[in-house]
Amino acid sequence: MRFRTSQLRLYLVTDRALSLGRDLEWVVGEAVKGGVSMVQLREKDMDTRGFIDLGSRLLRLLRPLGVPLIINDRVDVALAVDADGVHIGQSDMPYETARRLLGPDKIIGLSVENMDELRQAESLDVDYVAVSPVYSTATKTDTAAPFGLDGLREAVRLTRHPVVAIGGMNENTAPAVFAAGADGIAVVSAICSAPDPAAASAKLLSSL
Repeated sequence: MRFRTSQLRLYLVTDRALSLGRDLEWVVGEAVKGGVSMVQLREKDMDTRGFIDLGSRLLRLLRPLGVPLIINDRVDVALAVDADGVHIGQSDMPYETARRLLGPDKIIGLSVENMDELRQAESLDVDYVAVSPVYSTATKTDTAAPFGLDGLREAVRLTRHPVVAIGGMNENTAPAVFAAGADGIAVVSAICSAPDPAAASAKLLSSL
């Protein structure tokens, strides 16, 4: 699947612990009905066999709909399920190695947590950078100081890559984030924990 910047617009990052005990496939399916345009499967504690099985099931759901499935961190899992790409952090597999393993056509996103990391990413042919976090969030507690809107504006100005904003994204914060120049928002709890993920996704889109 060829990457398009527009696919970043409403980017769901999954979290089973925040999904209110509901089946993750159902949550993802409902979110896509509401307008989610990219899905990242993030599983920090699942064994490899389970991760591959869940990724394969999500791929069967998403590929016919034209929604890319991105695997968080695990290049091996992405290869095993033929996912559309991976998202890597600063301590994960180096970009050059991930690209060599995945080939030229897979999507690779990179998290950046400060301006130095953003500048270093300029030498990489990643498909997008995730500015993390824009606002502090309870979903991820191991992140650096928040960029804030001013930092996000500066990041957009400095980078040649499409920018997705993560951290504290909801219908109240999203409009200002797009006004600051972000190409997309990465959403976790505002969709995964919503009573109606489809309605929550549609409401997020309508706020932009």
